Amino acid sequence: MENANAKVVGILENLMISHSSVFNRKKSNDSPPDSPDPIPQLSALANSVVFRCSKILQVPTEDLQHCFETELPESVQNILTYARHFLEFCSYQALNLLIKSPDYLSDKEFRHLTYDMMLAWEAPNIESETPDKENASCSNEEVESDDGWSLFYSNSTTMAIQVDEKKTVGREAFARIAPVCAVVADIITVHNLFDALTSSSGHRLHFLVYDKYIRSLDKIIKSAKNAFASSIGNLQLSEGEIVIDVDGTAPTQPVLQHVGISAWPGRLTLTNNALYFESLGVGLYDQAIRYDLATDMKQVIKPELTGPLGARLFDKAVMYKSTSIAEPVYLEFPEFKGNSRRDYWLDVCLEILHAHRFIRKHNFKGIQKSEVLAKAIIGILRFRAVREASNFSASHYKTLLAFNLAESLPGGDTILETLSCRLALLNVGATQHDGTGTTFAKRRSTLSPTKWQPTLSPVSLLTLDRLGFTLQKEANLDGEVVMVGEVCVGEINPLEMAVKQSVLETGRAEAAQATVDQVKVEGIDTNVAVMKELLFPVIESARQLQLLASWEDPTKSTVFLVLTGYSILRGWIRYMLPAIFFIMSILMLWRKHFNRGKTLETFRVTPPPNRNAVEQLLALQEAITQVEALIQAGNIILLKIRALLFAIPPQATDKVALLMVFMAAAFAFVPLRYIVLLVFLEFFTREMPYRKESSDRWVRRVKEWWVKIPAAPVQLLKVDDYKKKK
Repeated sequence: MENANAKVVGILENLMISHSSVFNRKKSNDSPPDSPDPIPQLSALANSVVFRCSKILQVPTEDLQHCFETELPESVQNILTYARHFLEFCSYQALNLLIKSPDYLSDKEFRHLTYDMMLAWEAPNIESETPDKENASCSNEEVESDDGWSLFYSNSTTMAIQVDEKKTVGREAFARIAPVCAVVADIITVHNLFDALTSSSGHRLHFLVYDKYIRSLDKIIKSAKNAFASSIGNLQLSEGEIVIDVDGTAPTQPVLQHVGISAWPGRLTLTNNALYFESLGVGLYDQAIRYDLATDMKQVIKPELTGPLGARLFDKAVMYKSTSIAEPVYLEFPEFKGNSRRDYWLDVCLEILHAHRFIRKHNFKGIQKSEVLAKAIIGILRFRAVREASNFSASHYKTLLAFNLAESLPGGDTILETLSCRLALLNVGATQHDGTGTTFAKRRSTLSPTKWQPTLSPVSLLTLDRLGFTLQKEANLDGEVVMVGEVCVGEINPLEMAVKQSVLETGRAEAAQATVDQVKVEGIDTNVAVMKELLFPVIESARQLQLLASWEDPTKSTVFLVLTGYSILRGWIRYMLPAIFFIMSILMLWRKHFNRGKTLETFRVTPPPNRNAVEQLLALQEAITQVEALIQAGNIILLKIRALLFAIPPQATDKVALLMVFMAAAFAFVPLRYIVLLVFLEFFTREMPYRKESSDRWVRRVKEWWVKIPAAPVQLLKVDDYKKKK
């Protein structure tokens, strides 16, 4: 499919080469040409979009249709999907030309056309139209250029059906059109972007929301350009380093850097390689401190509590730790309500960090590395646009960043592996010049489309360069380069398939998590009661074994002793666990077959009596005391063992050493099953009437001997003393 798309690009170049650029052409005072005959298979809106695309490409619709039918595979031209795939074909070619224009995001005609493409994608066939859609009145006035002719609506009376306020766009239409413009959406995060934009509109995208998002995106890009221009001298950025965002410039919203117990306000700058913090001096900023995100320094970035004099009071800070600094640095983002500002900076810093880890893992160099960083930068700019255009909670934001999303999604590693395979196909030669100075894109347009082998272009890198940011100067990116991107007509590429599979797994995980949230109960006593009911089979089995070992019923105990002893001698005991697992699997399959379609019965638990807050605190304190006592007893046992190992009590050491020699000889010369049988007989027959008295006496002597063993000494060092010792 990519080969076919590249052939189509070559044919369209041949068709367009005799015409001047659509953006440099001036329309004469003559009236626009009459509209061509509509394509029968297409709806009115789809015909309108196709006609506007032909005007942009300066190629007649008949030639576009002929190119589509001759060069693309027959599977794409299926009669059931012909209209949608032809619409995709025209839309993709037109958009690839439009995005070469500077400031295309600020052109409202571009926003109207792309939105109409999405509307037409949902209703491409004449059968899919409803009468109200076909005869809908235009709610927006026609947008015209300065010379009285509209590039997008050249014949508004007969062809153009403009945006209707009542019409909305669905998820799939947005996912098929928006990623063609790399700055508008990314294949990995396009579904999450749609959810963020439509969270308050019933998961249908209104034009007003889409228009606001694109305008916000244009504003963010221009703001980033200004920040980049003003920060070059102050930060002494390296070649290819781009300023992505700056915070702390407003006096009412400072950024505080905490090191130890000291804190100082300043300005924080994020680039594609590092974080820079400039402390605020007397009216001026001091020299910037650089916190690296690119090289492997075991960096850790996570949310943290901070406050005055090192107090952990406010959950509004990001901790940065690496091997290049002696102690962690805390960057606090004060705000009166919430911690969305901190969450935003945490997410964008992690995005750059994860992008560089992805680069190092696959050892990307040159244009592949620049493409990864460009994808991360554009994702952050898109993230900022959504953040400023809408009032969403921070939980919506973090999923809009591609590398953060891949790190957190189930199957996210598959997405990254697929992305790495796509990056390996990047066409490095497509962005370089030959000795004569002409681009390969121009030269290959004169050749037969079947004689050159297409590869993917660095779409994100080209997009970033056209937006005014240069990551790699030696790449010689040219505006004439034709982008062969990842979105193909009538096809879902491997990256889209990996994302869809991961989204499916995420849905299952979220559904499972919803059941977990439903069964969570409050209170220690209630949780203990639930656990007892769940472990009832295990507890009951242990109780029955204890009854057998107590010899309250000698007959049952004797039968159990004989059967178990015989099983140990015959070696059958090793089949016990496999038999348990086999029986459980048979029961599970049996229940799956006979209980298909039935819901699981609710697990019923009788809760303990309710307690007030004071009683719950007392119960918690008692439980903590018991846990502390257990830990203390465990420490004493370990310290006594340490004393024995270092031969502090001489007599006890001799006895333990002889016992260990005897055990070593037993394990060396006696078969294991006899040892297991002797241990079983020892512990199971302690409560027998014939052995009980001697067993109690022997246990008492062992306890008395254990009490006489001293514990190894322990000295608690203060923190300052420990540092001096180090």
